[in-house]
Amino acid sequence: MAVRTECEESAVPMWQKPPGVTGDSALVRVGLPVLRQEEEACPLKWALKARPRVRSAVDGWRTSPVVEFSFAAWETLVDAVEFPGKPESRRGEAIVTPAHLAWGREATASYLAARKRFLREQEAEGLLRTVPVQERWVAAKAGDVPGVRKYELEVWGRQYATPDGSVRELWLPQLGSLRPTRPLAELAAAAGALAYGVPSDTGRYTAERSALHPQGPGPDRVRIIGVGLGDGSISVLRAEGSAIAADWTGDEARELFERHTAHRVTPATSGTERRPGQDCSDCKALSSCTAVKRIPGLLGVPNRSPGRKRRTVSVSDLRAYRDCPSRYHLTRVLSLRALRTENEAIRRGRAVDAWLNARHADPRRVPCRHIPLPDALPGLGPDELAPALAMLERHRARCPFDRISEEDTCLPQHRITVYDPEADVVVLADCDLVYTERGGVVIRETKTSAYRYSANGELMDLHPQLALAVLFVASGTLTGDPRRSRIELETLRPDGSAEEELDPFDPATVEQARSVVRDLAAPWATAAEYPEAPRSGYDCGQCEARRWCATGRAHRSGGSR
Repeated sequence: MAVRTECEESAVPMWQKPPGVTGDSALVRVGLPVLRQEEEACPLKWALKARPRVRSAVDGWRTSPVVEFSFAAWETLVDAVEFPGKPESRRGEAIVTPAHLAWGREATASYLAARKRFLREQEAEGLLRTVPVQERWVAAKAGDVPGVRKYELEVWGRQYATPDGSVRELWLPQLGSLRPTRPLAELAAAAGALAYGVPSDTGRYTAERSALHPQGPGPDRVRIIGVGLGDGSISVLRAEGSAIAADWTGDEARELFERHTAHRVTPATSGTERRPGQDCSDCKALSSCTAVKRIPGLLGVPNRSPGRKRRTVSVSDLRAYRDCPSRYHLTRVLSLRALRTENEAIRRGRAVDAWLNARHADPRRVPCRHIPLPDALPGLGPDELAPALAMLERHRARCPFDRISEEDTCLPQHRITVYDPEADVVVLADCDLVYTERGGVVIRETKTSAYRYSANGELMDLHPQLALAVLFVASGTLTGDPRRSRIELETLRPDGSAEEELDPFDPATVEQARSVVRDLAAPWATAAEYPEAPRSGYDCGQCEARRWCATGRAHRSGGSR
């Protein structure tokens, strides 16, 4: 692999391991997630992730009792079909739940049918048939920046090649329907792995990849194919914003890799910035990270499984677990959801939230009452628009821009990340709006409803995210003048609105918030399995993963619990 870093060695500072991390950092392994690095990703975490021999000096290797890799069941079943008689790959002692396995069977049937259609089309065009390849193609080169001895590039997916090796294919599965485009740099990276890669031993994560066969001539052609496991949709992937299809000659693939990807390798694997968020749970440097806030005892539950893999959790996760442990595992951990049309209320709420977020992100801080209402909202038809516009009209009288000054901050959809070391859990909260007002800090949650607001129960019991917000402010995670800091709930309806406030410095309110969070978190924190056990009164018809759950199907068909 002729990776060009486009940096002279003398100009590139040597990447240093952060405190709390040990091991050999000279081996760098690059995959698509490392190169992708979404906007909210933590650069330091991914630099550590790219170094398989680096580890936490505090935490040992830990596992989950239940498989948390979405594609695991599907991958095992496809392996059994494409490589019959060969040993199955194992993921430690973690179990695959019956519902996950049911999804895997359905996804496997969808995938194999899609591949059969593709092969028929290829043969009809007189093209050579490709067959499965089990050994992973890995491209490697010597390091050319300080501290890096070797780079390895490999891409996860299903691999196929013609018997003579002249054509190589990479099939990239997606959980739902096909997303037909990817960034060109990402496609070029995958093409580089196919064009330069050598069949290699990838059995041990920390071992350098070693070639299993002598390197022959590179392929004459490479192609990258996407397939949606939810509906069997399939297509040669294309670059975002262009018509460039990922079906190239070997020379084209190598040129694209050098032009669009090679120079990204060193920056993507040399990050030092710390950015708290979803990446915190499996970061090797969490023990010494100063960027993530710590609130010991935030969830009110101790860590009773010290050998278990660290997790992230949100209030939405905990509510899904309360509804049904299996639903939480399938939809929140594995992201498995049946393809179906969302109802109007969900689409309306999303459209209203999107418009408010865009307005509140405007640096000019123009109060919403001075902004004309839109003529259309994404996802809503003309006959669905009126209730949403009525909700936006109700918000105009409650917009915080009427009160805050130019010196105040306003952060829509602000993510708060807190580590609870007593539970060994990273807690995530995406707040609708966080703003300051005359020295106070305010967390506002906005809810949309077609029905009249009724507080027929404790406010924090109905909306546990308010309880978590109270604890964030009370603990000093967000600081502000106690006389003016508060938690707000804005409820918007087509025919009216309501606003409630909570005082995060009132002892009784704080104690109630602790109770709400503890009661919600305790069953989740101690669970070792995720049984199909919906709570009493939960309608399994609302579950996005019911089709793979035997219990859910039985409930909907009139069976008893």
